Amino acid sequence: MSTETSANLNGGAAQKVEALDIAEYQDPRTIRRALLTARTVAVVGLSPNPLRASYFVGYYLQRHGYRIVPVNPKEQEILGEICYPSLGAIPFPVDVVDVFRRPEAVPAVAEEAVRIGAKTLWLQFDVISPEGAAIAKAGGLDVVMDRCMKVEHARYLGKMRWFGLNTGVISSKRE
Repeated sequence: MSTETSANLNGGAAQKVEALDIAEYQDPRTIRRALLTARTVAVVGLSPNPLRASYFVGYYLQRHGYRIVPVNPKEQEILGEICYPSLGAIPFPVDVVDVFRRPEAVPAVAEEAVRIGAKTLWLQFDVISPEGAAIAKAGGLDVVMDRCMKVEHARYLGKMRWFGLNTGVISSKRE
């Protein structure tokens, strides 16, 4: 891997970032498998503020049949679900760990995701952590990076399919 300087979109500060093939973590088959097999999604960094992206994603996924598990040590309840202070505190299995945290927090989250036996580590838009991805992959997890679970659900399983997006077929007939 080469090292290059890039501007961090979250703060504008230049930083050194390992160049990585992000496409490896945006594989449509991996994304579809996670969306189709997951039932329980732990959202790390879920905010109680309805104007935050994490809240909207959690709300959307909940409305589409996923059990949302908020992971936020500052809150008691979000979206009608009990909040847990960490992944390790969740007393039942989790399929996907969806991360709304800064990239530097991801390695620790990835280690916890491996410990609890999650199947997928999903890093939202602009959450890019090669180290976290390596930890998760070494622990046997699938990794999706720099993709929004809500957007990908709409693309592959939701109403965006009606328009032929990512289906390879454009037709006026609904499936």
